[in-house]
Amino acid sequence: MNQTDETPIIWIKNPHAGNPAGMAAVNHLLPDGITDKARAFHTQLPRYEMTPLKRLSSLATRLGLGSIWVKDESARFRLNAFKALGGSFAIYSFISQKTGLPNLSFADLMSGEVRAALGDITFTSATDGNHGKGLAWAARKLEFPCVIYVHKNTSQARIAAIAEFGAEVRVVNGNYDDAVRQCERDAQANGWQVISDTSWPGYEDVPKWVMQGYTTLLAETQEQFAALGIIKPTHIFLQAGVGAFAASVIAFYKKLFGDGAPISVVVEPRKADCLYQSMVIDDGRPHAVAGDLDTIMAGLACGEPSPLAWSIIRDCADFVITSPDYVAAKGMRMYGVPLKGDPFVVSGESGAVTLGVLPFIIGYEGAADLRQQLRLDETSRVLLINTEGNTDPDYFRNVVWEGVFPVPEPYRWRSAATRG
Repeated sequence: MNQTDETPIIWIKNPHAGNPAGMAAVNHLLPDGITDKARAFHTQLPRYEMTPLKRLSSLATRLGLGSIWVKDESARFRLNAFKALGGSFAIYSFISQKTGLPNLSFADLMSGEVRAALGDITFTSATDGNHGKGLAWAARKLEFPCVIYVHKNTSQARIAAIAEFGAEVRVVNGNYDDAVRQCERDAQANGWQVISDTSWPGYEDVPKWVMQGYTTLLAETQEQFAALGIIKPTHIFLQAGVGAFAASVIAFYKKLFGDGAPISVVVEPRKADCLYQSMVIDDGRPHAVAGDLDTIMAGLACGEPSPLAWSIIRDCADFVITSPDYVAAKGMRMYGVPLKGDPFVVSGESGAVTLGVLPFIIGYEGAADLRQQLRLDETSRVLLINTEGNTDPDYFRNVVWEGVFPVPEPYRWRSAATRG
């Protein structure tokens, strides 16, 4: 079958997965003890709670899998997304480095001694929505000013959610990557501190801290699995924009299990597939894709990979998949209208795409080779991470209520008996 923009899955197997150089990048990102340090900090934050790990047993049976587990980040700090874990830990790490005061508590960050050592600081970043909201939330908690840059296609709901936490929001006439560049220019001109999840030459420490902060949710997940007598998932499906989140998850499991880490599958929007294209070009370097990056997966609409993230994905990710918007929309509806006995999950467009790809991997005839190579069967334990809840209510209702972005007829699910 010819691959087109509507094809549900276009995929590539990473020929470099398992490269020994990958472990050097993993250890650079996650030195010993850093996850414990991040989690110890996060547990001090107001409204910290461990987010639930939910099991979709009926769906797993329907798809012929052993189990499907969803780490549901939709209620993290009541922000509808996991991103505050990264932004808050990066601010904490920046303050510790700047003041020369290690092992600060959350209360210490508010002390007169720390404030005097810091002086006046404004934190800033570019965002597609969730990172900016998380950073604005963290800055408000610590009583620092914050300026957030968004691109012209960012919805008013996402802008309002950022502004709700006291940040100044500036709209850039361009895409996400244009907002990143404008933010960097203005920060240099004004002496602001950028807290970004993407890296560039000369700017790596902060993105590294952001990615380290994400590992708190993975430490929670492993603790929850251990309570159930499960050592680890067999497969992890990870959504990607610049790649920071996906790389942090892959690194966490590589650090923990080495060559026995779960099989990792990175999923991108078809219209913002910079990691896939970088894999296809295969010269070892990250490559950008141009254009408006017009996808409903707003949190993943990034055209330039983070070099720091790419250094891990290049040598450690097993597969990269690109999918059109209707795959994410299908995932939202699957979460929102679960099979009998499965829990209800509120998931936004970027949070749901990893669930959306599963039935296509299982049922789409063009994915037969991928199915075989993934070795998905009744013994598989699949981990998904719902990275966001309902972050754009009008858009959410359009997808879930009105059925926008339906699955094209040739790709709709058919039972095994119907498929023959």
